[in-house]
Amino acid sequence: MKKTFETVAKFTYSSEAVIVKGRLESEGIPVFMTDHLTIDTDPLVSNAIGGVKLKVYTEDKVRAQEVLKSINEFSLNDEGEAMVCPNCQSTEVDYFSNVNSLASLGAFLIGFLFGSLPFYNKYDYRCRNCKNKFLAS
Repeated sequence: MKKTFETVAKFTYSSEAVIVKGRLESEGIPVFMTDHLTIDTDPLVSNAIGGVKLKVYTEDKVRAQEVLKSINEFSLNDEGEAMVCPNCQSTEVDYFSNVNSLASLGAFLIGFLFGSLPFYNKYDYRCRNCKNKFLAS
């Protein structure tokens, strides 16, 4: 009998996909990545081709989706507990970088011009519920 595959997740970058692939494989689910080599060669085409796709055998799809649901998409503190918004007490908190100062804009431009990663970047937390921005305490 010929085995078929189902896409269970899509990611913009292969580094994200590799982390989730490792989690699924640790649960005994064989995982196959597609389009990762193309995106690693030219990351700007990721949205055009639909990102890196994680595929599993059709018979493993339900189990893979259960594992994916167990992965917390929101930020965790150093103890592994969900970050809590100080404003509304929501645990739907994202970690993001921003360019909101002259120093971070300059670092971004220098990194862009010289093809390197920025050496100065500011990270904040933002609540999806009330849009409050805050630093970890």
